[in-house]
Amino acid sequence: MSEPLRTETPMHVGPAPPCTLVIFGAHGDLTKRLLMPALYNLVVAGHLPDAFRILGVDHNHDSDEGWRRLLTETIHGFAKDPTAEFHPDRIDEGAWGFVRDRLDYQKGDFEAEETYRSLAASIDGNAIFYLAVSARFFGPIVDRLGAAGLLREREGAFRRVVVEKPFGSDLASARDLNARLLAQAGEGQIFRIDHFLGKETVQSLLVLRFANRILEPAWNRDHIDCVEITAAETIGVEERGGFYETTGALRDMVPNHLFQLLCMAAMEPPASLASEDVRDTKAALIRSIRPAVPSEAVRGQYGAGDDAGHSVSAYRDEPDVDPGSTTETYVALRLMIDSPRWDGVPFYLRTGKRLSGRRTEIVIHFKDPTTDLFDAEAGLRSGFMRLRIDPEHGVATTLNAKRPGPGISLGQVIAGFDYGDFFAEKPTVGYETLLYDCMVGDSTLFQRADMIEGAWAIVDPLIQAWRAAPVVSYPAGSDGPDAANALLAPDGRAWSRLDGR
Repeated sequence: MSEPLRTETPMHVGPAPPCTLVIFGAHGDLTKRLLMPALYNLVVAGHLPDAFRILGVDHNHDSDEGWRRLLTETIHGFAKDPTAEFHPDRIDEGAWGFVRDRLDYQKGDFEAEETYRSLAASIDGNAIFYLAVSARFFGPIVDRLGAAGLLREREGAFRRVVVEKPFGSDLASARDLNARLLAQAGEGQIFRIDHFLGKETVQSLLVLRFANRILEPAWNRDHIDCVEITAAETIGVEERGGFYETTGALRDMVPNHLFQLLCMAAMEPPASLASEDVRDTKAALIRSIRPAVPSEAVRGQYGAGDDAGHSVSAYRDEPDVDPGSTTETYVALRLMIDSPRWDGVPFYLRTGKRLSGRRTEIVIHFKDPTTDLFDAEAGLRSGFMRLRIDPEHGVATTLNAKRPGPGISLGQVIAGFDYGDFFAEKPTVGYETLLYDCMVGDSTLFQRADMIEGAWAIVDPLIQAWRAAPVVSYPAGSDGPDAANALLAPDGRAWSRLDGR
């Protein structure tokens, strides 16, 4: 087999401007598991400036040297753990030394004014405040940053705040949080992060759609029958039962992760790649999505079952979960978009835990071919395009082709590619691009207040309707509840298999 044609044109991106990265939640899992590996990868790529400092803030008793030692042990542990998200073949000691030598630690209560007076005395120039903390601290931390003058931008120095999800728990709470943050900082200073947009394969959807003339003319209701968006996991809630009990699959996944994929699949071409043009286009799409209808949505909860030959417990038997819980671990829904491009095209979204396969993908189902030359008896079938986000990275599309032999008999073939066949895929944790973009002030991959509130407005009818509604059960290791299949059956459609076939 000949070597695949390589058409990679590398983009040389220079170091970010000097700044101090203040991480609230320095001892947390997010800092250790994702932020530090991302910073290490940015050093390896040459994207961090020499004048860079990392200041960790947490309530734990620790010292600069103690924090450095803890993170050094953690980062080296990843290299020995094949199950870790960050699993390099080896640690570049020079690159990690760059990060380690810039680590400082400050013990402090997130709600104590003294913490912020101390920060104000130790920070000068550009600063980013990363809230790697529980959502209940978002408002109090930003309030105190503002009161201490730490968010005032002077003499060309920037001050930015990175806020993790969950950004609110419904429309009302999202509005309240936005108002609270915007009372202390401008919209341009607030970077609401969704790590799904840090995935290269998600970012590539914009290029795939708008840089290939063969696709855009068919990307509309005249040629597309329906669109599926799936984010399926084989794992359960693990040790996060307490968090999941107050969140559930709908809040955890739909108005953020799945809607980001929906935006990339359905948005109109932006006026340019400038951040506000892209975000304006996404916001316009979100405004055009009809509110979810409870009768066109399914909520499920995994029961006991089988995972790769091993018996697994029901959700209600997980640690820190109420034995009578009605929290959903699975959601499927049907959405419609009021726009000329998508009029009449249903978008089916699903996400869940303890399913039969791990798969994040978008499947574009095309309408039947417009020809009278062949029929179903000859084997003519409608086709689809599968955009594989995770764990596979690539695109596959079906084509009708003639089977060998006399007569006309059709069969479907699959044409596609894996990104790794054409591009050197570097191991990442998905936060590298997001951190770098925040440092350089590019907000393209971050959500604005109107986008956040618009997404919550779409799912709010489900949140209200499900407060006292029962939840259907599905066996762990299955493709989800039978009710999800019934959601598509009246339209003569069916979900794609989670094993990819």
